[in-house]
Amino acid sequence: MAEVLGDDRPPEAITFAELVAARADDDRTGLWFEDRSWTWREVVAEARLRAGLAAGDGGDGPAAGRGGPRHVGLFLENGPEHLFWLLGAALAGVPVVELNPTRRGAELARDITHTDCALLVTETSRAALVEGLVPDVPVLTVDGGAYTEALAAARPAPVEPVAPETIFSLVFTSGTTSAPKAVVCTQGRLGRIAVQQRDRRRLTRDDVFYVVMPMFHSNALMAGIAPAVATGGCVALRRRFSASGFLPDVRRYGVTFFNYVGKPLNYILAVPEKPDDADNPLRIAFGNEAAQRDIEEFARRFGCTVIDSYGSSEGEIRLTRVPGTPPGSLGVAEAGTVVMDPDTLRECPPATFGPHGELLNADEAIGEIVDMKGAGKFEGYYNNPEATAKRVRNGWTWSGDLAYRDAGGYWYFAGRDSDWLRVDGENFAAAPVERLLARFGGFADVAVYAVPDEHVGDQVMAAVAMAPGRAFDPGAFAAFLAAQPDLGTKWAPRYVRIVAELPRTPTNKVIKRSLRDEAWNTADPVYERRDGSYVRRSPDSPRRW
Repeated sequence: MAEVLGDDRPPEAITFAELVAARADDDRTGLWFEDRSWTWREVVAEARLRAGLAAGDGGDGPAAGRGGPRHVGLFLENGPEHLFWLLGAALAGVPVVELNPTRRGAELARDITHTDCALLVTETSRAALVEGLVPDVPVLTVDGGAYTEALAAARPAPVEPVAPETIFSLVFTSGTTSAPKAVVCTQGRLGRIAVQQRDRRRLTRDDVFYVVMPMFHSNALMAGIAPAVATGGCVALRRRFSASGFLPDVRRYGVTFFNYVGKPLNYILAVPEKPDDADNPLRIAFGNEAAQRDIEEFARRFGCTVIDSYGSSEGEIRLTRVPGTPPGSLGVAEAGTVVMDPDTLRECPPATFGPHGELLNADEAIGEIVDMKGAGKFEGYYNNPEATAKRVRNGWTWSGDLAYRDAGGYWYFAGRDSDWLRVDGENFAAAPVERLLARFGGFADVAVYAVPDEHVGDQVMAAVAMAPGRAFDPGAFAAFLAAQPDLGTKWAPRYVRIVAELPRTPTNKVIKRSLRDEAWNTADPVYERRDGSYVRRSPDSPRRW
């Protein structure tokens, strides 16, 4: 029987600004970027200059005369300037808004105004996307001459206490199922996360943190940068992820800790293996949403521990793999986290399985992941009371994610709350179907979603990316399905769409909205199940729905 995890929040509050300030006299290397390094003392000095600009103390700088910007929007790639601004804003107690670089035009303008940005910080490669977009918000370009002058005129901000309830950052959700929402993270919350990460993973000042996930996402901040600051370890920062560059970087910088989200493990494993791959200093790869086979193979190949857990940007719910966790399981939950039926507001019963591992009671076992004790930990969506109220109901926090538990207390992911399918009156979730289809040797990537049935309810559609050098074989796929003893009676896809790659966010989450909206109305090859086999639909087939 799995044990639930206790609530291990530290008893006293500590702000992220305090953790940053503690590095001010530290002469150990704090940052590596490409061929240059900075000590922590130098990092904090640079951060204090940006804090002066952020707080409006820069003489004739961009914030002069404005009384200091309410929020600073960061529209930057990974790099030293991005880190200096994050840490500087922490010291100044000025909230930062991490703007998503995939947003454009009216959507990006909406993000800027919605989060009350009064200063935008960007770089030449992105400046054209924001200059003049919101006319009353000045734009500071960090690789331009005016910026050099602004820094020269800036006065280092004094290091003063910052209240724990002060907003540190607004980070947008991925928007895979709805419009992105700005998640509030306070100074106290990030300080707590940093300390928890340090203590749970037994991280020390001798660790080197490889930060390659995009810094506008909470994973880079909470799983990489925050614990590095808390320990006084070193941040090895890369502009963008490279599968082929991963192992050379690990060896070059002495990386011991790597954070990820989504498919990076899979991409790294696609690089041809060499006999000495395990000859490296990496100890821990920590992240979420990796496939079970990738977790196991990455740990074997690189000689490290992979800790893949469930978490969210909102931060109030955590599921963690522990020793004995079955393959495919998310692990165990903290006390008070349950699988809830949203209609009856009752906890769902454990899952029951058939002789081949098939889920027999999906209708009653699958529910939404709910934290009955964590409403106080969720700090809300900025300027969006409707979304906040939807997430916090009955004094509980609702994740929007589906799961089920086995009799031993181990949890299994079942998809988003929009990933329910109802086929011929039977309800089931997308994630178990995706896990089954991923066994087919020709598939490199799989997404399962509902499309409308011509009469009532849904039909199952799968978008698949083929493995390198493989082509879709309809007969082999039909035979594969027929041989799976745990294939649900309604799970076989009615439609299979062959894509070059699945649409993903910059943090590698699959965007199912576009796939669901397009359905079979696409130029991609689409196969339809007929009489137990799969036949390619012709371009002039009826474009239903």
